[in-house]
Amino acid sequence: MPCSRTTLTLSDAKRMLEAGEARAASFGIAYNIAVVDDGGALVAFVRQDGALIGSIDLAIGKAVTARLFDKTTAYLSELAQPGAPLFGIEQSNGGRVVIFGGGIPVRIDGEIIGAVGASAGTIEQDISVAEAATAALNSSNA
Repeated sequence: MPCSRTTLTLSDAKRMLEAGEARAASFGIAYNIAVVDDGGALVAFVRQDGALIGSIDLAIGKAVTARLFDKTTAYLSELAQPGAPLFGIEQSNGGRVVIFGGGIPVRIDGEIIGAVGASAGTIEQDISVAEAATAALNSSNA
């Protein structure tokens, strides 16, 4: 029996990046935003003019982390504190796990089809940019 699954397309990712960029502009901050597919592979990435170079890997890492664990990176951050059940998780997967807010799994009809990661502002701003990207996709599929 063939296996069927849904994943983010390049078209989806472009809509998400556009929405994330608009939210970033509302903060007046140049952002790095990454979108990965259901397997955690990069589909699309944008580095706005002047965005922090150090945030490139963080944005991609947040997206990949959100997909690897199917949780927001903000929630993983809570679980990774000393004494919490996932303390030390950032050392897994070759140390590429990013455990602060800004990475969000993308769900359609309850199925995770990819993830988005944003980096350049405060944690709260990063989360907001990622949420705007996710909302753009969900609103177009409603």
